[in-house]
Amino acid sequence: MLFVLGVALGVVGGFEHAWYAGDVPIAAIMWLPVLFAVPYAMGRLIGGKTGALVPAGGWMLVSFFLASKRAEGDLVIAANSAGYWYLYGGVAALVLAIMVTRSRGSWLLRH
Repeated sequence: MLFVLGVALGVVGGFEHAWYAGDVPIAAIMWLPVLFAVPYAMGRLIGGKTGALVPAGGWMLVSFFLASKRAEGDLVIAANSAGYWYLYGGVAALVLAIMVTRSRGSWLLRH
């Protein structure tokens, strides 16, 4: 379910990230706290980094698929400021969420 949650975030974000307020890609920037909060919350609920890593993987898989050019020349996440903020900022937010998620420790090191 966590992977499906990440896929859902990627699909919705991929189609809704390109709203602008003037020249500022406001929707792409507003997605960044969401992309931090969801994996961080899932990692905290599960109790380990795997809980944060699984939805992040689903988001990355879908988002980079939507950013790749198809044979027809179409793509969903364009190479513009909104696309860059969404993709690169999203990856940074996900990595940060995974890094700050506490882990209970390795099962190998428990007594």
